[in-house]
Amino acid sequence: METQEQATPQQAPAEQAPGTQQPVAPELTISDLQNIRTIIDVASRRGAFGGAEMSGVGVTFDRLNTFLNAVAPASAPEEGQQAPSA
Repeated sequence: METQEQATPQQAPAEQAPGTQQPVAPELTISDLQNIRTIIDVASRRGAFGGAEMSGVGVTFDRLNTFLNAVAPASAPEEGQQAPSA
């Protein structure tokens, strides 16, 4: 009696056509998040959000700002933030 081995997805090598690349997983960097914070700030100053939308925008901005302040290096003040005065 012969046994036939069936390749499972974990065992089968990923075969690709020559010249193709693996898709790159999407990612966000701290710099990307800082840019988003700046975009939200500029858009709100220019009146891009209506009054009913401002609370949602503000909550999101505050959460993003808190996260960035926790993970970003404190050595350089961000745009829109003042450096501590001596």
